[in-house]
Amino acid sequence: MDYIQPRPSSIVAALYTARDLGVDVAILHGPSGCSFKHARLLEEDGMRVLTTSLADNEFIFGGHDPLVRVLRHAEKEFTPRRMAVVGTCVAMIIGEDLQSALHDAAVRVPAIAVDIHAGFRENIDGVLATLEPAAAAGWISGAELERQRYLLGKANEVERLRGAASRHYIEPSRGDLKHVAARRLVDLADSGAIGVAVMNAKKETAYMFADELVALHDTCPDAAITYVANLEDRGLPKVRNDAARILAGMRERGVDPELLGALDEYGANGDAIGERLREMKPDFALMVGVPHAVPPEYTEGIEVFSITNGPRQVEPLRDMGHRHVMVEIDLHPKTLGVREIVASEFGAVLRSMR
Repeated sequence: MDYIQPRPSSIVAALYTARDLGVDVAILHGPSGCSFKHARLLEEDGMRVLTTSLADNEFIFGGHDPLVRVLRHAEKEFTPRRMAVVGTCVAMIIGEDLQSALHDAAVRVPAIAVDIHAGFRENIDGVLATLEPAAAAGWISGAELERQRYLLGKANEVERLRGAASRHYIEPSRGDLKHVAARRLVDLADSGAIGVAVMNAKKETAYMFADELVALHDTCPDAAITYVANLEDRGLPKVRNDAARILAGMRERGVDPELLGALDEYGANGDAIGERLREMKPDFALMVGVPHAVPPEYTEGIEVFSITNGPRQVEPLRDMGHRHVMVEIDLHPKTLGVREIVASEFGAVLRSMR
């Protein structure tokens, strides 16, 4: 499908994957402004992002020497545990050999070269371009590489079928009014209706989505609600650490959810969640994170309250039959660099109901 709306960048996906692998210094080999916003956000999450700051003359004559200099500087200045050199469109066009630069720099720290650019239609290409050299370097096992390859394919499938990639263009929306949806949710819980609250969140976004389940429990502690969360212990190092912290935080706040899937399995988790819904036969469901992963046949007859962080996801969720659709705006920047559950807007509105 040809899109006329902006889509995620494979370069940015490579940077986030490097972070998940424990890379603490990443070097973007390209112009200083390439991926600036995400580079800055990732520094909030503890990974230094440097750039070779290629200018127009290097576009013509090549940037091998600047990359070698930055590599040596990074090792000396920051004493990283792991490094990654991440390509850009410029590096691809001028045919830069990133692995050769790593060799010539003779850095002693473990480092990988990620040959990537923004010309791929799907950002998962950036993830795979990072995982493959990581596996070759022994940072992850071959089995984990294949697991990640499968999960990426499932996540991509969900976006194409029911997500922001399902149409050429989707009008962004802020969704329904949170206080109206919260009032209805509380009224249902107070009525004795059977409910389920499901978090199927992508990686660090769970630091905020988890708050919405906690807020529902805070507001309706005696309601007949089952809590489910994708916080099983699988995935890349950061993903597993995040899951452990979030689960501990939920338990400290009185919510001990059923565990169903891991934080990187959000795209492959839909049928498992759907089957659990069929077993429970709830009257209503709060579904947060990536609610569109659950095929609509599983939610027929259920009053669904869904929360996403994507304004372009509102219309597809409504088309799936979700009665109440809300958006946590700017959720992702607020969950970078955090190590404990973050307050959500919908959670605050829910708590204000009492």
